Amino acid sequence: MDRIVYTAAGGAARALEQQAVVSNNLANVSTSGFREELAIYRAVPMQGHNSLPTRISSATSTTASSFQQGGMAETGHALDLAIRGEGWFAVQTPEGEAYTRAGEFAVNVDNLLVTQSGLPVLSADNAPIQIPERGTLTFSDDGQITVLGAGDNPNDIQNLGQVKLVNPPAEELVRGEDGFFRLAEGAAAPADPGVRMVSGFVERSNVNPADAMVNLIANARLFEMQMQVIQHANTNAERANGILSAQ
Repeated sequence: MDRIVYTAAGGAARALEQQAVVSNNLANVSTSGFREELAIYRAVPMQGHNSLPTRISSATSTTASSFQQGGMAETGHALDLAIRGEGWFAVQTPEGEAYTRAGEFAVNVDNLLVTQSGLPVLSADNAPIQIPERGTLTFSDDGQITVLGAGDNPNDIQNLGQVKLVNPPAEELVRGEDGFFRLAEGAAAPADPGVRMVSGFVERSNVNPADAMVNLIANARLFEMQMQVIQHANTNAERANGILSAQ
């Protein structure tokens, strides 16, 4: 009976962990640039002198992410940027350089190009991007930034630098608790000249709401099934104890 309870409890724990991941995905359906989180499990052979070769358990190995591109939404806002294909925007966080696909940028009180959470967007020179006041910004597809000041001659366009666009291998990226991705040990990825972006668009989340809802229901049913196994095992144990007590 103990082995039945142990196996069912392990299955229930995995279902709860999967439910937490799916719930987080569902909560971020409308979050720009969000990458769907995936729970990955591995088989764990039972150890000990009473173990059997066919008896295994499971454990959460890690969480991975789906890097499939989300849909594009046109906003017409000059500071809204979206990457076409593979690649990431680089931003400066308190923990070092991080990467995001969310391109809903703004200009803060210090005239710096920042994310919605106020983190500076990095240039190809690994420095914050300073935006002149009352200027008309233009972004090229490779991240070059030009500005035309209010009342300036159209020929007096200034080049402000280039947005840092990177494309590190997906398997080397680790999702942080803040939702940003980073390289292991805080390393910084080099700018990739092959990454392309477009202005006036934002990338939607790549989470499919219908699939997330189906997974949510399936996990709830799976958890319920595991609980029923534990209840049945407890009932059988009580019956067995009753039979032994009657003898």
